[in-house]
Amino acid sequence: MCTAMTLVTKENELFFGRNMDFSFEIDPHIFIVPKNYPWVNALTGTRMDDDYGFIGIGQETEGLLGFFDGVNERGFAAAALYFAGYAKYEDRVNAKGRTPVASFEFLHYILGKCASVQELKSVAKQVAIVGMEDPVTGSAAPLHWIAADRTGDCVVIEQTESGMIIFDNPLGVLANSPDLPWHMTNLRNYMGASPEQEEEAFWSGIKLTPFGQAGGTRALPGGYTSPDRFVRTAYLKSFLPVPRNRKEAVVSCFHIMEGVTIPKGAVMTSRGSYDYTKYTAFINTASCEYYFKTYDSLQVCMAGLFESNTGVMQTVNPGKM
Repeated sequence: MCTAMTLVTKENELFFGRNMDFSFEIDPHIFIVPKNYPWVNALTGTRMDDDYGFIGIGQETEGLLGFFDGVNERGFAAAALYFAGYAKYEDRVNAKGRTPVASFEFLHYILGKCASVQELKSVAKQVAIVGMEDPVTGSAAPLHWIAADRTGDCVVIEQTESGMIIFDNPLGVLANSPDLPWHMTNLRNYMGASPEQEEEAFWSGIKLTPFGQAGGTRALPGGYTSPDRFVRTAYLKSFLPVPRNRKEAVVSCFHIMEGVTIPKGAVMTSRGSYDYTKYTAFINTASCEYYFKTYDSLQVCMAGLFESNTGVMQTVNPGKM
């Protein structure tokens, strides 16, 4: 389970980020990947080279490196979210001249290749996303992806039985299953939600008055399901005052995500493990700076893509998650 969103300031800087909710044990780090970084395609064993340097949160396990989210030097940002019951990957033998890429490496691939959302739409057509078991979940984890760039363009990439579909996402919000069109339609069930106050009413001549503030939010769903988190994030993003600058944007982003953050113990899986928010991270796509906090530390920390120019990949340990 995860929630992601974009937020644009009055200075037209786009922030992109997410809650990383997961029921599997993970040990993610921040990786600073240099331009032209060579890596090996897990499916084909062939060498790949990143056209752009990027910074991302990911995990290296048993020699396999997978990223959860990141931003490259051109301000193109993306994140992977769970998409259980809907994701259906291609078979490598049916790649038909396209580049086969393992599902857990697709995020790395596009961060290293795409300068913008428009370029992503072209690059994605040349890729076959193939399911491959990852060492974290022990399965071909079902995923879909959200991507955005400095212009404000935002899309969602979903690989289903219908093939790869790239949806424009002007709302700039994503959660988990079902697919994006379903979530957008579902918002119509909550059109009555409002920050405005309820007025007094008369029933059979009896005057009824509101208990207090926030009566207009009673229509909002309160659970931690994907549809509930999508609706609450869309509502909070839509009615929050537009941040004037970077500082206000960071504060606003983390406050919005607090509305859908899952504490340990609130959700338990059929495996008996807790599904909770491991970390929250936001990216300023203009400066390529990462702001993040972990479950065990509410201190917001920052790491930047351009802090180092060593030309080799570096890791930053964000602390226990």
